[in-house]
Amino acid sequence: MNVVLDIFVRDLPSALLAWSVLALLAVASIGVLAAYTRQSEPQAPAPAPELLQRQQELLTAHAQTLVRKAREATAAAERAAAAARRRREEWLAAQEVAERAWQNYDEADSQARRVLTASALPLPRTPQTPAEYAFRERYLHRSAMSACSHNRLSALELSDALAHREGWDPRRHPIEQEAMLSKMARASLRTAYRRASETEKQAWLATEAATAAAQSLRAAAHTAQMRARRATRRLNPADPAGDGLAPQE
Repeated sequence: MNVVLDIFVRDLPSALLAWSVLALLAVASIGVLAAYTRQSEPQAPAPAPELLQRQQELLTAHAQTLVRKAREATAAAERAAAAARRRREEWLAAQEVAERAWQNYDEADSQARRVLTASALPLPRTPQTPAEYAFRERYLHRSAMSACSHNRLSALELSDALAHREGWDPRRHPIEQEAMLSKMARASLRTAYRRASETEKQAWLATEAATAAAQSLRAAAHTAQMRARRATRRLNPADPAGDGLAPQE
């Protein structure tokens, strides 16, 4: 047993040296094999410069198209916004006209009520003479022209009054003529108010439509601008805003 141990201890350095040499040879063989494998693998060919240039040209053209469309959409949105402002101004003006028409009608209605109440009383007696009838005719003409000048009668109604048509009788008592003028004025101003109110309503609807169109175009312009910026940033990474590419004319 002692002899075996002596032999083992005496030969141990030689065995360790041999195993170390074998390990180094194995590592070197593995490295050579890996290098050979990498060299034997097929490499993807680098794209040709002409192909890269063509791709860049296509991307540039696409980005320029998006920028041009974004600018066109922005211009359309600005025009729509200006149109919406004009429609709103027209609506506000129509609203003022309708309010004045209502005030005129309200005043005419109040006056007509007072005159009609007074006309229900017995009429004062006046002499039945040519001078009296001439006075009544002049009174009718003056009252009708005054009412027309204050927009309480239309030009057509004034023409009927001066021509003694459509129930206008110059022989009636001035109180009766005033009552008829009041009723005609009230009816005329009521019609004027209804027309003004309808005009104001149409102006409001036009304003609503123009505002909706402006909002839609503004959203479309924003979307077009975002697309153009993304396309521009892909071409110019150094331009974070994406505004460095201008469309070519």
